[in-house]
Amino acid sequence: MNFNDKITILWVDDEIDLLRPHIMFLEEKGYSIQTANNGVSAIELLDDNHFDLVFLDENMPGLSGLETLLELKNKRTNLPVIMITKSEEESIMEEAIGSKISDYLIKPVNPNQILLSIKKHIDSDRLVSKKTNADYQKEFRDIGIKLGGNLSIEEWEELFRKITFWELELEKSGDDSMKQILEMQKSEANAQFFKFIKSNYESWFPESQDSPLMSHQIFKHSVLPELNEDKTTFFIVIDNLRYDQWKMIHPSLMNDFRIEDESLYFSILPTATQYSRNAIFSGLLPLHMEQQHKDWWKNDTDEGGKNLFEKEFLEAQMKRLGKGHLKVSYNKITNIDAGRRLVDNMQNLMNNQLNVIVYNFVDMLSHARTDMKVIKELAEGNAAYRSLTTSWFEYSPLKDMFAFIANNNSKVVVTTDHGTVLVKKPTKVLGEKDLTTNLRYKLGRNMKYNSKEVFEINSPKDVFLPAVNMSSKYIFAREDYFFAYPNNYNYYVNHYKETFQHGGVSLEEMIIPIVTLSSK
Repeated sequence: MNFNDKITILWVDDEIDLLRPHIMFLEEKGYSIQTANNGVSAIELLDDNHFDLVFLDENMPGLSGLETLLELKNKRTNLPVIMITKSEEESIMEEAIGSKISDYLIKPVNPNQILLSIKKHIDSDRLVSKKTNADYQKEFRDIGIKLGGNLSIEEWEELFRKITFWELELEKSGDDSMKQILEMQKSEANAQFFKFIKSNYESWFPESQDSPLMSHQIFKHSVLPELNEDKTTFFIVIDNLRYDQWKMIHPSLMNDFRIEDESLYFSILPTATQYSRNAIFSGLLPLHMEQQHKDWWKNDTDEGGKNLFEKEFLEAQMKRLGKGHLKVSYNKITNIDAGRRLVDNMQNLMNNQLNVIVYNFVDMLSHARTDMKVIKELAEGNAAYRSLTTSWFEYSPLKDMFAFIANNNSKVVVTTDHGTVLVKKPTKVLGEKDLTTNLRYKLGRNMKYNSKEVFEINSPKDVFLPAVNMSSKYIFAREDYFFAYPNNYNYYVNHYKETFQHGGVSLEEMIIPIVTLSSK
């Protein structure tokens, strides 16, 4: 322990001279110890010094240990105080605990007891951080070796789970240098994932044994098995929810639910709402939606909303699956007032076999972050974006909906349509007037771009995407790139750099959670 990092401890005991061996032992361990032999002196020392922890004798003449404790806590509410007492009387312990002591020790104490108590209450964060860093350093090598190999779909999902786990763990540790190392490794993983998608995506269509679970399959795969006439099942789609954001809000649900299944699936390209979410509800790929439901499907260049017929798509899918007779509700929440109204109406939903809730808040948050300065500052970077999502969820009507579901002993399948990626690098694209506006994918003709920075689909029908014109093609931005027009390049760079976008190819956008929860 460096001198500048020393933890400073105040030890208060009317027989402090008898504790000199203990104090010397702790000083040899690198701790700085100040002493007081009465409560009044201890309070005076607290006025003029910073202490990380206090050892406090319970039985002292004059100002008692409990009286001293109250004075110390009045001055420093969060100061850890460990009571040391000869008495094991329950009433004394209850009063001390009620006064918010951090721990208590029974005399006689030995040096190792004291040391363990310090580590438990003061050194724990540092020790956890040290172990976390050491564990990640071991994992770093394994992840690096795997990235050099030819990974399967399952191995990519497992790798993404690991990277997300360490991202969240290192965030707690507060070690910026290790977080930077992980960020570099995540960037390398995204570069390799782009190559994987570029090499394999087209081979997944039509479906084969080598295809991953994708957007148009998840209703049949994960929701349909839960449906029957004797119970109510909820299907909640929180749009734009990344896997790391799910891992942040999931602890809030664990008091009420048990996880039956937590899987990952691949969003179709483009990782954009009109494609991926319509695919979830229709059970069809975009080209089939256009062919079978011309009145409901809207191409990028068409006027009007692109997700106005999710309920109709869902009903058509359920008929195909032989479940058209079940009672179904569909609710799309686009603002907090609509969320509160649905919470008030939840009891009526229990008359249905399936209740679908689309919750749009996370999508609004990510887009608002681009356009609103305050939101942009609140969600500056991935860690802040996760934190903002967690804070929102804790006080949202959505959490109240989950609580109602748990209290009514129902199952719920939770998923999303796609994730988002924090974009950092602009790449130029030029096209005709009808070129689509999304920053992570483009659909158009005669486009000019850097082919190394995009995934091209020259024949959209090969991956069951509609083409507006015979010569239309799709391009998808890789990793953390975003498209910018050369004639307005500086505007795009200044306005959209370091914002969250979706539509392209990245781990965060494409590999997303689907979770089945049952009430405890």
